[in-house]
Amino acid sequence: MKIKITAAILLSMLFTVSCTDLNEQLYDQVEDGEFGNTTKEIDALVGGAYSSLRGFSDAISNNFPTCEYVFFLNEVVSDEATIPTRGTNWYDGGQYQDAQKHTWKADNRMILSAWRYNYTGIAKINAIIYQINKSSLSDKAKEPIFAELKALRAYYYYNLLDLFGNVPIVTNFEDTDLPSNSTRKQVYYFVEKELTDAIPHLNPNVVYSKLTRNVAYSILARLYLNSEAFIGVARWQDCLDACQKVTGYSLTPDFFANFVTENQTSSEIIFAIPYDSKAGTVGNYMNSMSAHYNQKLAISAIGNYPWSANGMCAQPGVYSAFADTDKRKKCMLEGDQINLATGSVIMMDNGEPLTYTENLTSLENAKENEGVRLAKYEMKAGEQWERDHDFVLIRYSEILMMQAECYVRLGSPDLARPFLQQVTARAGEEMPATIDLAFIDQELLKEFTFEGRRRTDNIRFGTFFLPWWSKGATEKYRAIFPIPSTVLTTNKNLKQNPGYPN
Repeated sequence: MKIKITAAILLSMLFTVSCTDLNEQLYDQVEDGEFGNTTKEIDALVGGAYSSLRGFSDAISNNFPTCEYVFFLNEVVSDEATIPTRGTNWYDGGQYQDAQKHTWKADNRMILSAWRYNYTGIAKINAIIYQINKSSLSDKAKEPIFAELKALRAYYYYNLLDLFGNVPIVTNFEDTDLPSNSTRKQVYYFVEKELTDAIPHLNPNVVYSKLTRNVAYSILARLYLNSEAFIGVARWQDCLDACQKVTGYSLTPDFFANFVTENQTSSEIIFAIPYDSKAGTVGNYMNSMSAHYNQKLAISAIGNYPWSANGMCAQPGVYSAFADTDKRKKCMLEGDQINLATGSVIMMDNGEPLTYTENLTSLENAKENEGVRLAKYEMKAGEQWERDHDFVLIRYSEILMMQAECYVRLGSPDLARPFLQQVTARAGEEMPATIDLAFIDQELLKEFTFEGRRRTDNIRFGTFFLPWWSKGATEKYRAIFPIPSTVLTTNKNLKQNPGYPN
């Protein structure tokens, strides 16, 4: 009997579809050899793999990469951001406080969301590979398509390697057996092999928002950069080699050109998740998760800006880490927020001025205006709740910074200077006489503030385990998260990560 690909699978793949064409045909039910035989059908299937990057929301949790809970998880457990409880707001069962204090448990919803986001993307890709494999395309025609899909799947597995370590490797759509854990080392080498096998068959050109050879080398460089943290084996030279194969990009003269509404024209963005509210994309409302409820009055004289939730902000010390001359400092909102209609400071509902302060009274009971706010992505009057800027995953400045760090770690800091110089010169900052890991760490903080990657840097530099604001020392086993409790309940073949209760 032929296996049928049902509407549920095809709709999940094609609902938001690919980067530019949002009008693909939807199929209710097709035989396994009847779909995926034309260029249009193949594009629709592969587009579904990319649409999975936008995540999804259901009755269980929000699984969007741009906000709660996937983005929040990486940010709030780092030394960069926090979500303090403000009165009765943002307590949510203590999940954000637990993340800040590094006392999270396996039932934390952010952890479940991160797991579901990545495995749902993997499941979609496995289904698409199955469908294309059953098509009448020749093996030669399938080869570059499979390479692209497997490299994208490797991106999801890289995330799981980073977040959870010992996760199941599932690649066969037809396999209905419940999987067991692979070791972190096995997942690491799986990601490496999937990328290196795919690279010769990937597009060598610069193609926006597609898994090209450049993107694969960038992910591979991330893998090697964090190799010592992941599996205890340093691979700094391999990281350098991968970075040097990323070509065709340059830093934008204006740092914030990467984060404007129409940022798809940036010469620096290597990989991004495209959004277009008119085409119905959802989940891109991160700016509203940080700004105060009345911030709209500082953006539009008539308040023509979406509601904001007054949540995530920078931890104390992040804003002051920037020199006043550093152009990147404008990625955060601090001080008086001016009402565009009156020219006066906006008043909060309690009658006090909306003046963002770097200081936070406490994690458990912060004031409404405490904490500097995220302002990296453009905020403008008339925006919809679903923003139109593309969410940046990899920028060329990261490739430069990885090379600089590797040279320092290999004992050649002078070779790091030309790479760092490009980044600091754009920011308007001077280079120090001595380049060391402490300087690299601070530049990573300032260059990539609120880009969802600080936790990984903290772990690699060892600072993750040290006390910081509202957090004591962290146990080493918390370098990875626990497998979510609901996942363990539904799959008895899985074992909990070491250090966490079963």
